[in-house]
Amino acid sequence: MSSEAQIKAFAEKYNIKNTSLIKTGAFVNGEWIHPGNETFAVEDPATGEKLLDVINTPIDVIEQSIKDAKVAFDKFKKESTGRSRGVLLKKLFDLMTENAEDLARLVTIENGKALADSRGEVKYGASFFEWFAEEAPRSYGDNIPSTDLAKRIITYKQPVGVVGILTPWNFPTAMITRKLGAAVAAGCTSVIKPATETPLSALAVAALIEQAGFPKGVVNILPVDQERTKKVGTLFCESPLIKKISFTGSTGVGKLLMTQSASTLKKLSFELGGNAPLIIFDDAKLDVAIVGTIASKLRQSGQTCVCANRVYVQSGIYDEFSKLLVEEVKKLKQGNGLDEGVTHGPLIHDRAVEKVQSHIKDAVGKGAKILTGGKVNTELGPLFHELTVLGDVPKTAVVNKDETFGPLVPLIKFETEEEVIELANDTEYGLASYFFTEDYRRIFRVGEALNSGMVGANAGAITEAALPFGGVGWSGFGREGSKYGLDDYTVIKSVVIGGL
Repeated sequence: MSSEAQIKAFAEKYNIKNTSLIKTGAFVNGEWIHPGNETFAVEDPATGEKLLDVINTPIDVIEQSIKDAKVAFDKFKKESTGRSRGVLLKKLFDLMTENAEDLARLVTIENGKALADSRGEVKYGASFFEWFAEEAPRSYGDNIPSTDLAKRIITYKQPVGVVGILTPWNFPTAMITRKLGAAVAAGCTSVIKPATETPLSALAVAALIEQAGFPKGVVNILPVDQERTKKVGTLFCESPLIKKISFTGSTGVGKLLMTQSASTLKKLSFELGGNAPLIIFDDAKLDVAIVGTIASKLRQSGQTCVCANRVYVQSGIYDEFSKLLVEEVKKLKQGNGLDEGVTHGPLIHDRAVEKVQSHIKDAVGKGAKILTGGKVNTELGPLFHELTVLGDVPKTAVVNKDETFGPLVPLIKFETEEEVIELANDTEYGLASYFFTEDYRRIFRVGEALNSGMVGANAGAITEAALPFGGVGWSGFGREGSKYGLDDYTVIKSVVIGGL
């Protein structure tokens, strides 16, 4: 664990005004604890420098935190109302808003994304606390007519219980708030394991939870290193006290967690991998399509689950679109996310860089042409990969099937609407899809034909708190945000009243 002096020096170096947000312990049952001597280092992906040492929470402490969360749940469900839970969430929204710049800087420091993106993430993340503060009092049941005149059927939505939350590194703040907001609004308590790469943002949220006055045990945040992560996942899945798992991450890990949860028959919601198609039709407005393609494909250097992975361009505009896209991509600026004017930061680790390189090598080997980029930008650092556009990418290239999760834009030519829908749907994944057209009939036709949980029509950025976020197929199940967001954290109880 880092000392107070180290934390103070960290805050001064990175211009963090509110030093109380910088935590390196575990938040368990309303207290900050630092058990044992095991820690792991958090590094800046832009520089490779060690930032701070964070506690590697011992398994026995995590087991106790689950028990504490169960005790807290039994009390929370009886003593809180939807309105009172909404008040807590609104306080948390206000605190996040007040501390937005510090929270954004923490995201950039440990994740690497450009500060503008981090500011957007914090605003987006806070919006879920505001949204679910408003949804919390409105978890309605029903009065259902019975076929028996002497009976009445009433339903209630009740909280499912203790929730185990497992979050990724690419949105270290928002992936917690999107899940936690719904859990608290429903009346659940939570044990949260943040990503090993980005625990500081999660612990900053915990600091605000403490300040907002949440009851002890309602939220527990437990940082662990990469090796212990697997053990915690198994523990969450097999614990009979945890009644639901919410996970965002890879499809492979999602399948494993689902298998491990079988013995306890938990409620599950998974937001997993993607292979999103983005389609540019001949009749699209090119300026809108260019902006949308960059927003969808290159946001956070391509490291989001809803990033377009395959860009299909109709033959009539293929040459012009390719030329304009390359011109715009060349205007973007890579560098340290804290530096002025930087639009794109580094990738998270060397495995991400290697995957981008392997996809480029495969596509070029099969006939694709590098239109811009194509290499690791070693002048900036080993984790900076040039923003890359490939032309004439064949349909046999690996990128058609495998999610790159990096700054690679593969342009694939198509002729007809029927052809491109077949290509777009030729995947087990179905998180997001995008297309650009000025034909309003096509908007409905293609929007309904694409096999994904979310579709952006003439929009490259689609996420907000009002959106039911989630996929189909190997991209998972369940919906986060929106008016449906509470459903995955509740169970429906029916009460039949007779003798009337």
